[in-house]
Amino acid sequence: METNLDHIYVFKTDIRSIGADCKHTLDLHPGILEWSVDTNDPDCVLRIVSEKLNTNYLCNLIQSLGHE
Repeated sequence: METNLDHIYVFKTDIRSIGADCKHTLDLHPGILEWSVDTNDPDCVLRIVSEKLNTNYLCNLIQSLGHE
């Protein structure tokens, strides 16, 4: 199955390590198909694949978890 590039969101974050709350929320969120954080990248790039969620929702979700 090929991922539609319109459904991949990439964010610069301050996530240096993935806490249990963050991991749990992103793993179990029904609107998130895949996610990853590159903690080795200086920009701590968060990549989310979602067909249902939008940028504003995802930014608010990450901020609610204590990250920018």
